[in-house]
Amino acid sequence: MGVSVLLSSTGEAPEDMGANPNQKPARKNRFAVKRGVIPPSSQVLLFHPDQWEKLVEAACLNRPLGNGAKYAFVKQLGGAGDGGRDVEARLVPNLLKGQWDLYQGKHYDHGLTPSDVFKELVKFFKHLAAKTYPEPRYYYLCAPRGVGNDLHELMTKPDEFKLRFLNDWKAEKTGLKGRAAELTSDLEKLVMAFDFKNIIECQTRDILKWHALDRKAHFDLFGIEGERGEDPLTPTAPAAHEQVYVEELLKVYAEVSGKSLTLDELMASDSCGEHFQSQRTLFYCAEGLKLFSRDTHGEAEFDALLDMVLTGVGPKVKSPRHKTGLDRLEAGTSGAEQLVVNDSVLAPKLRPGDLPGTCHHLANQKRLKWVK
Repeated sequence: MGVSVLLSSTGEAPEDMGANPNQKPARKNRFAVKRGVIPPSSQVLLFHPDQWEKLVEAACLNRPLGNGAKYAFVKQLGGAGDGGRDVEARLVPNLLKGQWDLYQGKHYDHGLTPSDVFKELVKFFKHLAAKTYPEPRYYYLCAPRGVGNDLHELMTKPDEFKLRFLNDWKAEKTGLKGRAAELTSDLEKLVMAFDFKNIIECQTRDILKWHALDRKAHFDLFGIEGERGEDPLTPTAPAAHEQVYVEELLKVYAEVSGKSLTLDELMASDSCGEHFQSQRTLFYCAEGLKLFSRDTHGEAEFDALLDMVLTGVGPKVKSPRHKTGLDRLEAGTSGAEQLVVNDSVLAPKLRPGDLPGTCHHLANQKRLKWVK
């Protein structure tokens, strides 16, 4: 039998209901790194450079650009012939000036220095001059250890950054030994026309945040799993979101008792009241799984599980051997209990009442009926 707790519209119990102040708060759904696995921000330090570029590419695919927009095209190009662009991310399908972003991935054992970046900028400007690609909107520097202090200070003063780069190129300093002859007058004009404020550090935390928007891919890559909290308590009286499956159960008990029952009469019934509340408890077990799915894998995974259950129990419920709604109800819940749903990402977190409870969620969606 449930306890008297009012539910919010999300199906979760409000925190302050006059409960015992010494009572421990209910465990909530959360993310946790598996035992022995280090956090993603540390794991990326151990990546191979190609792994790092692939992570940047995947993050760009997920990156929100505002107003629901995403990049129209993203491709990793790292390696020989990449033209100094490890990842190309276009705002529009075609590669046009100012309509794409260049992501330069650098996986070093230190924060990026001017020496690391100046030689990459030489390559970048030479390819701009050769029209390998048009000028990008932004040139992002992506390094797991970030930009070092010296380069950071330069990047805060774009005009000084530009002059320092040109002067060091001419003087063959800062990693540019033997390269002064490559700086033609036309190339210098191109550098002078480029706005160095568009050279930006793309921080590792942002790359990881964008990558995490594809939860399954993020969890699989970094060994993160969701920890399921406590299921919501079953309120004494059904909440608004229980209406449809409760009506289905009322039909079952009306058939059993031979007369129509109001909800109050059903809850007070000696023969059916406890059975009814046990079915509601199953519903809230599955509700806990639904909330866990929402918080960790996305609601679509719970919906996919419902599809699996319907496929498994539908034929049992519809069998012509069943003469009553109670027979069909018990065929559905007992059949669900026996299902093996290893293909669901939620399978490792299932609790005893979850699968039987999904039958009531299916009834709540009008996808299962007990009484013909």
